[in-house]
Amino acid sequence: MTIGRAAGVFALAALHALPAAAQRVEWPVPSGDPGAMRWSPLTQVNRENVGRLEVAWTWQTGERNVAAAPGQKPSRPGLFQTSPVVIGDTMYLSTPYAAVAALDASTGRQLWKYDPEVWRAGQPSNGTGFVHRGVATWTDGKSRRVFINARWRLVALDAATGKPIPSFGEKGEVDLVKKLRRPVNRLHYTNTSPPVVFGNVVIVGNGVGDRLRYPNDVPGDVQAFDVRTGQRVWSFRTIPDSGEYGWKTWENGSYKYMGHTNVWAPMSLDARRGLVFLPVSTPTNDWYGGDRKGDNLFAESVVALDARTGRRVWHYQVVHHGLWDYDLPAPPVLATISWKGKPRDVVAVPSKTAWIYVLDRVTGKPIWPIPERPVPQSDVPGERTSPTQPMPSRPAPFSMQEVTEKDLIDYTPELKRRALEIFQKYRTGPIFTPPSMQGTITIPGSIGGAGWGSTAYDPESHTLFVKGTNNPALYRVEKGIPNDTIGYDYTADLVHSGLGVTVDPDSGAADHAPPEQLPLIKAPYGTMTAIDMDTGEQRWQVTLGDTPSMRAHPLLRGISLPPLGVAGAVGGTVTKGGLIFATGGGTVLYALDTRDGRVVWQHALPAGRGYSNPITYRTADGTQYLVIATGGGERAELVAFSLRK
Repeated sequence: MTIGRAAGVFALAALHALPAAAQRVEWPVPSGDPGAMRWSPLTQVNRENVGRLEVAWTWQTGERNVAAAPGQKPSRPGLFQTSPVVIGDTMYLSTPYAAVAALDASTGRQLWKYDPEVWRAGQPSNGTGFVHRGVATWTDGKSRRVFINARWRLVALDAATGKPIPSFGEKGEVDLVKKLRRPVNRLHYTNTSPPVVFGNVVIVGNGVGDRLRYPNDVPGDVQAFDVRTGQRVWSFRTIPDSGEYGWKTWENGSYKYMGHTNVWAPMSLDARRGLVFLPVSTPTNDWYGGDRKGDNLFAESVVALDARTGRRVWHYQVVHHGLWDYDLPAPPVLATISWKGKPRDVVAVPSKTAWIYVLDRVTGKPIWPIPERPVPQSDVPGERTSPTQPMPSRPAPFSMQEVTEKDLIDYTPELKRRALEIFQKYRTGPIFTPPSMQGTITIPGSIGGAGWGSTAYDPESHTLFVKGTNNPALYRVEKGIPNDTIGYDYTADLVHSGLGVTVDPDSGAADHAPPEQLPLIKAPYGTMTAIDMDTGEQRWQVTLGDTPSMRAHPLLRGISLPPLGVAGAVGGTVTKGGLIFATGGGTVLYALDTRDGRVVWQHALPAGRGYSNPITYRTADGTQYLVIATGGGERAELVAFSLRK
């Protein structure tokens, strides 16, 4: 969707409002709009009255741990991470088990629920377990369909009844692995992010667990299907085949047997231009590339495709020959900025690297220079790192990109001593210092930087809000480490990739047994940053959230700690009412003033972590609701807030 500064905001608000019920303002896709702005034109809840927000209703998923077969380990629902969609006064959402529910958006009353029973196949082999982040809908003006990509199945449901539509695929579903480039183990194919609908096609990516590393593993082909029949319309190979653009960047024929390079994160769509934007992840073995020498297009790239045909229009690779698990984790944000006095449509790409890559939406050319700069090289046997990496000149990084001695935790002398001992044991250096056999302290770590729901954009002030995380990881490469399935000589020791400080119980904390870990570095562990997208300058940065377990730690009892922040992937939702709502991945929902990041309201979430992006909408009776998925496992709850009357 391409919009101007004033006329575009009016058009977006009009798109969300139904003529038959002018009070309504919908939330039609999980990211709010196809361009992933996560912005609402609503002002009923604003800076002045946000303190009156209270719980209006709740809804529980009711999911439980289930043993699908005798002797099988039980399937377990993961964190509740959905962002619902609201069409009219009906809400549609996915649960951790990829079930779909329709609720009355005013009361939370369940209208129907469909369970694809993907739990019967056992626990997925990814790092998140069972999670799902939303659904897509399509209408011909007479009826509506709801699409859910449940593991290796794409299911079309009647929005009125929740029943599969028999004319779609076979009995209402399509087998997503049936036409992949090669046969795969379908148990290694999963989905956590919603499909994208454009015209009469529904577009899906897929997820593959990072721990799965073997020749000919699951590829990341992006596929599009006819919304009525389920017939495949096109497929885009994220690892090019012989003779295709980019295939020579996979040396020694590695394009033939490498996998992953998938689009697990949400995609975004420019509906007017018919462009779908893919945030592509890392190839097989995120930490060792000796078996896939070369730049490895289109890994760790944003790729613009013609949504009608799947033809590549342009691409931009943010990491060459990735070795740091820096997959693109979030939907590229489609924004319109002021450039030399005129509106300019751009793509703002959040990344785990802690940079925002700002590109022209039509050409993919950088708005501000992104020079290629020399980076440290690897000495792991067989590895060949890229000599340079692209480093944006602006906006500036929004979170840490190197751990130095001054960053180490120092809240007590003993903590400082132990942190320094760990720090000196391993390699450190600036961003893109490669994994090593000694072990490399790497920041950003595997969750970023930016995570999967990290950004929101205000189209009126041209401000991008991004949740950042400061959480280092230890990437130590070893030979022949046992893992789920391995077919390569070298990989990272993921079992010990967490990095923290442990102090012996007899070092001044007699009541602390057994030892517990504290972060290697000082706070903040989570931030929210506001960036002026017309200039690339930061407007403000604040610490977001808290880490209560750290404040309660016996080794820190009685110590006055600074604002800690919370590590986590998810960012917020911004409104015309001057607020951005976010948890940062913690247990408290905050409302921040968009002018300076000041907290103006907060609410503790009884079910636990709010590891999801909130949404907001207005129903036909004129009530604005704020809704967020919270908790997980057997205690997962959707919570809706509205103003106290």
